[in-house]
Amino acid sequence: MQEQFIKHLKEKANNNTSFVEEIAGILDVGYDAAYRRINLKTNISLEEGVKLAKHYKISLNKLFEVGSSNMIVTEISPPINDVQGLETWIEQSIHNISALKRIKNAQFIYSSKDIPLFHTLTDSLLTRYKMYVWLKDLNTEMAKTKISFDDWVQTIPKSLLDSAFELGEIYKHTNITELWSDNTVNGSIQQVLYYFEAGLVSKDLALRICDDIHEVIDHVEKQTIDQSIGGQNNSNSFMLYKCDLHMLTNTIMVITPFGKMFFSPFTVLSYFKIEHQETCEMMYEFLQKQMSNSKLLATAGERDRTLFFKKVHQKISIAKERINMDDKMTFL
Repeated sequence: MQEQFIKHLKEKANNNTSFVEEIAGILDVGYDAAYRRINLKTNISLEEGVKLAKHYKISLNKLFEVGSSNMIVTEISPPINDVQGLETWIEQSIHNISALKRIKNAQFIYSSKDIPLFHTLTDSLLTRYKMYVWLKDLNTEMAKTKISFDDWVQTIPKSLLDSAFELGEIYKHTNITELWSDNTVNGSIQQVLYYFEAGLVSKDLALRICDDIHEVIDHVEKQTIDQSIGGQNNSNSFMLYKCDLHMLTNTIMVITPFGKMFFSPFTVLSYFKIEHQETCEMMYEFLQKQMSNSKLLATAGERDRTLFFKKVHQKISIAKERINMDDKMTFL
């Protein structure tokens, strides 16, 4: 494995200097130490391999591709333990995709188990409620407290909201393809009902959050009909597929003329960032197969499109009826 890695480095090396001297300088070791590594007499450590890969602009996956085709390197999102951690997570997400605004023909494909994150990053009560739910799930201390959403919403830092709105805006500058199912809205509805019935969200705010979900669905329906993100001078496309065959996963794939990457979730908000191109191609092909077995609602016909969105709105309305009821009963 090391022999092939060294061979790959030599192909990238500066021909104007001694390869041994170049490696010695990068690793900050002596000439003899560099010579022993190049000639396989001393193993290259993981830390040294990372330094060399960064210097020669080689994907870290090259360290593994030469040894096994079944191993790749991924980047993990920042941990979220508190409000500051959530803000750092959002800022890292902005960093990951902000360049897309400047890339022509950049595209998102979003496999939507839940309402896509970007639709809920607006100046709305729903956005603030999502943050509350995330932190109740991820912040151990907050999970132990009985702080209500009504009280917590008054404490949200402006910097956190500003970052969230900035991340939501990026989504409007790319071409979007989303896959939804009949159950995509269920998670958001259940989150409202759960904390309302636990006494942690007031009736008034719970109903207002449901109204915000209605507005999100109305906006998505308009984008679906227009086949566009919308807005003045915005020519970016929007395509919504109704998927009945496969379970959706909240996987986000980014496609540009320069390559592909995708974000694969593994907890509430944590994700793996995958840039290994062979793996990205596998994910891209799978998403394409999902779309081929799904219904593009822009062209499916007015009846199918109307029925889909009507069913979604009915679910939200049923949740509002349940909130308004004096005696609680099981939500079916």
